[in-house]
Amino acid sequence: MNTPLEKMLSERPWILADGATGTNLFNMGLLSGDAPELWNEQHPERIRELYQMAVDAGSDLFLTNSFGGNASRLKLHDQAHRAFHLSKISAEIGRDVADKTERDIIVAGSVGPTGDIMQPVGPLSHSDAVEIFHEQAEGLKEGGADVLWLETISAPEEYRAAAEAFARADMAWCGTMSFDTAGRTMMGVTVSAFVELASGLPNPPLGFGANCGTGAADLLRTLQGLAAHTPAQALIAKGNAGIPKYVDGHIHYDGTPELMADYAVMARDSGATIIGGCCGTMPDHLSAMREALETRPSADKPSHQDITKALGAFSSETDGTEPGGAPPTRVRRGRRK
Repeated sequence: MNTPLEKMLSERPWILADGATGTNLFNMGLLSGDAPELWNEQHPERIRELYQMAVDAGSDLFLTNSFGGNASRLKLHDQAHRAFHLSKISAEIGRDVADKTERDIIVAGSVGPTGDIMQPVGPLSHSDAVEIFHEQAEGLKEGGADVLWLETISAPEEYRAAAEAFARADMAWCGTMSFDTAGRTMMGVTVSAFVELASGLPNPPLGFGANCGTGAADLLRTLQGLAAHTPAQALIAKGNAGIPKYVDGHIHYDGTPELMADYAVMARDSGATIIGGCCGTMPDHLSAMREALETRPSADKPSHQDITKALGAFSSETDGTEPGGAPPTRVRRGRRK
């Protein structure tokens, strides 16, 4: 129990994480195509509000506004040289919010994918990926993050590179993948392959699991697949607030607070210890999730029928665990919303 997160995991049956970054920032005025990480410097009061909203809604852990804060992603905005600095600011604001809160709050330094395809399929080498992740990790560490939080990863090569970078930074970490292609990641990783990957690293994460994807129901099916392997680490569930729909020129997620409350309890009963939301998850969703986790007693693992009845149908018949069969091709994911 050398880190605040390890201490909290030892003392709590569940931890409520935060919700969406992009959705909330868009509501504050962020424009599509803008880099949210620049707001750490341009609008620090809005980033402080983002973190505070999660804390006020009951989150025990929130992610910093640094998902796309690596040099590879920031080069799209001619800001690659500021990856360390922008990540550092995101953590500094978070540290201040957490330290001014009477209860224990974990500041998790968000690290998203590089946006590049790694060798041998793409151009990004392992060594370059490690350097990219290491620079951001050092910025988040300098800013006061308690733990690093890798998320929305699809390729095992990128997961390994980040793990090596985090070891170089001497930081504890958690890491999630996004299972959005018939129960697999976009690069074809299955649930069983992910358990083997996360458990077999020289510096394994404190917790691992799934985030984003296609909806809360699919994420719970993935979570149950992970839990079936009884990993030693804590399991993480950060599902989207329903399914995205295009309404009046904007992306809207149709998950209600009541739906996300059901999802949170089912995630706990399916084996998750760290439970939060991803795209579309707002403070009112988090408040409902917190209340449900505090007031609804633990129960048996929900069946797939229970899940679909409460949260809607699965997006595919398969959960990606069946042998053989290549998943359909999907467009590479962007940042979490």
